[in-house]
Amino acid sequence: MSVDETTIFDDFLLKSGLKSASEEAIYKPLTGGVSSDIYRVELPGRLICVKRALAKLKVSADWQAPVSRNVYEWNWISFVAEHFPSAVPKPLAHDAPSGVFAMEFLPSDDYPLWKTNLLHGSVDRKAAAVIGQRIGQIHSVSARTPGLPEKFDSGSNFYALRLEPYLVAAAAKHPFVGDRLAELVERTAATKLALVHGDVSPKNILLGRNGPVFLDAECAWFGDPAFDLAFCLNHLLLKKIVAGKAASELASSFAALTAAYMDQVDWEDRDALEARAASLLPALFLARVDGKSPVEYITEECQREAVRKAAIPLIASPPQKLADVAQAWFP
Repeated sequence: MSVDETTIFDDFLLKSGLKSASEEAIYKPLTGGVSSDIYRVELPGRLICVKRALAKLKVSADWQAPVSRNVYEWNWISFVAEHFPSAVPKPLAHDAPSGVFAMEFLPSDDYPLWKTNLLHGSVDRKAAAVIGQRIGQIHSVSARTPGLPEKFDSGSNFYALRLEPYLVAAAAKHPFVGDRLAELVERTAATKLALVHGDVSPKNILLGRNGPVFLDAECAWFGDPAFDLAFCLNHLLLKKIVAGKAASELASSFAALTAAYMDQVDWEDRDALEARAASLLPALFLARVDGKSPVEYITEECQREAVRKAAIPLIASPPQKLADVAQAWFP
């Protein structure tokens, strides 16, 4: 941790009243993300977490993103904390000019990471269902909340963090489906129905005693809720690569998450939302091997080729049902 970083965080903690001038803060970096610096902060008798957005993300590609996303993440956490307090770490303080906020620290012994479980082949259908239900509940409440479209008018951030590095980047490598991917980008950017997290990934979901806890909402945007559903389901597809022995459990979890989510859809026609999610899903599947942020656990070219073989035909001829995507990958 650099001296400049320490100064930024120390000043923030003092200004927000989370630390006194006489107290020493001990910072421990937390791993797992590419877009922010995040630290566990040990203070006398207590632990908290601080986070600061980075202008250049920690990936091999040149991926720049506006640090203003920190404000939208804070606003997303605050909104969810108001309606579903157990679904996020408790928000503590925020300073927009420095791009820093503080939140409750949740220990891994009590809040295991969903990604870790999945990679080890520990696949819990009930956990997937509860996650799908909660995502749908957040979307439902947000769709009926006045003022959110203006508060989360962050389409440029969402494009920089999601549409360009995933779908646009994949289109550049696969011109055969380039037009179709461009259509998905245009449609997704134009659909504004609910508050989207934008990174509903197992690496950002803790399994708490009172249900899932969602982290890392830097991509928050009032947009297309189908994106969150497809983004999350995509990771259940991808995990088959490394947890193949749990393929049937992954397929069952895929179905359970989908059903639990769809039960919450009361803001639009369910078939319409599912059709958008079903067309987005294979595009996101392809993007995680050929976009700017490939998943780190797919390391062999034969694995990447298997994803392409499944994804590209579904992009070219989009399915209407999510089960059709699952069937193509979990036959």
